[in-house]
Amino acid sequence: METQELHRGRLIDHLQLVVRDLPASQAFYAAVFKVLGVPMGGTGEGYFWADELFVSTADSEAAQGKLTGRHHLAFQAQDRAMVDAFHQAALAHGGTDNGAPGERPYHPGYYAAFVLDPDGNNIEAVYHGEATRSAASVKITF
Repeated sequence: METQELHRGRLIDHLQLVVRDLPASQAFYAAVFKVLGVPMGGTGEGYFWADELFVSTADSEAAQGKLTGRHHLAFQAQDRAMVDAFHQAALAHGGTDNGAPGERPYHPGYYAAFVLDPDGNNIEAVYHGEATRSAASVKITF
C-alpha cells in the first residue's frame, strides 16, 4: 500500500464544489493555487483536488447531479504580494474582479482580494498581517 500524506487545518476536513465546466475551473484553481504555493493534489475522471478543496462535475457520485451553488471561500496568503499575485492570476485565468487587493475594515492589517471563479463562487485571498504559526499545517500520514 502506498503511503499518502495530507495537510489539514483545524475546522474543515474538506469542501466540495460541483461545477459546470471542469476544465475552466481546473485552469482557474491551478493558477490561483500556484501563486498561493498550494500544490494540486490530483485529478481523475470528472474531478480534481488540492488540500481541503475537492472540485467535481455534477456527474460525480458525490454530487448526485446537482451544482453546489454560490459559495465564499477564503484562502490564506503569506503576504500582501501573494494576495496581489492571486488577484492577477485569477483574472488571467477566467476569474472576474469582485474586489481589488486592499485593506479591509474587518480588523487592522486585513489585506484581501476577491474574485468570482468561473461558476460565480466568491474566492478570496487574505493576509491577516504579521503573525506566528505554531505549525504550517497538520500532517496526516496513512
